[in-house]
Amino acid sequence: MKIIMIGALPESLINFRGKLLQQMSESGFTVIAMAHSKNASIAEQLKKINVRYQHFIIKRNGLNPIIDFKTWFALYRYFKKENPDVIFAYTIKPIIWGGLASRFRTNTRFYALITGLGFAFQEGNFIRNSLVKLVTNLYKIALKNADKVIFQNPDNLQVFVKKGIIDRNRCELVNGSGVDTLAFNYTSLPDSTETIFLTIGRLLGDKGFREYAQAAEIVRNKHPQTKFLLQGPTDPSPDGITLAEVETWEKTGNIEYLGATSDVRPSIRSCHIFVLPSYHEGMPRTVLEAMAIGRPIITTDVSGCRETVINGENGYLVPKADANALAERMIWFIENQTQWERMGKRSRELAEEKYDVHKVNAQLMEIMGL
Repeated sequence: MKIIMIGALPESLINFRGKLLQQMSESGFTVIAMAHSKNASIAEQLKKINVRYQHFIIKRNGLNPIIDFKTWFALYRYFKKENPDVIFAYTIKPIIWGGLASRFRTNTRFYALITGLGFAFQEGNFIRNSLVKLVTNLYKIALKNADKVIFQNPDNLQVFVKKGIIDRNRCELVNGSGVDTLAFNYTSLPDSTETIFLTIGRLLGDKGFREYAQAAEIVRNKHPQTKFLLQGPTDPSPDGITLAEVETWEKTGNIEYLGATSDVRPSIRSCHIFVLPSYHEGMPRTVLEAMAIGRPIITTDVSGCRETVINGENGYLVPKADANALAERMIWFIENQTQWERMGKRSRELAEEKYDVHKVNAQLMEIMGL
């Protein structure tokens, strides 16, 4: 049996799907992983688990009819050449153009993993509402013949069903992308007189990083011996936050920017409390990683995020886009340090019980009949 997995970023094939690709390969399947651009390092890492890497043209952000047509045609031609038994796509563009290309395959099963609704589903002004309508229609066409559409939280599933994109009987639900609880092993809280908060993610407005910076200022006015760390790469999305804006936060002394990294574990281990004030998620991988390492969590009461926290047990939920509420909860943690260890251990328990990557991948393999 031959399986093709399609993503957008080459790094995501290792960081988010590496264990699944490895399990597919070890199960005796011929596995090909596809993503944007040539990447010798990723190709070599995939080769070590007996997975072949194939790049293809794709524009992750925005709409460009010429490039999008080239993406569809490249996938159509490659599927025709390889004649796969199963195609598995994740993130918006691979799902849409992979789904459309797969419709010309009569004996190929197509599965889509919805990892979040993203910027394209956030309604607002006329342009954003028009984008939502366009993406909804593209999803409908692309997923018309999908065998299963897999979601990481129930809210996203309900949106797709309510909008008529997919019938409920073809929907499945899994606990995010999972986390490797061995690689992200439990680590005791750092011995520091300063309280250290950390947030990680691509520099996007919808990640709530502006509210994080505002909350840091509020908290430091009351508790100046507090550190607020921010880590993550820039993103070319229309919602992207520039490095120039981040530098203005740094100049106030309230935020310390750590840049991008391929390994977030040292940063998570150096913090006391992990924060993700996001507006929407599929299932936030960084939160799962922080939970596995044993950190209390502050995140927002929105789809994807709310599934990771049991209020008062392993952290707290706060309203999205509310810097004052975020600051209040941060101050609570500063003034209740005796609760940190208990809540961190509960985070670890939840990571092992619900979000272990091997359990999640077993679900995915079963859904795909593998």
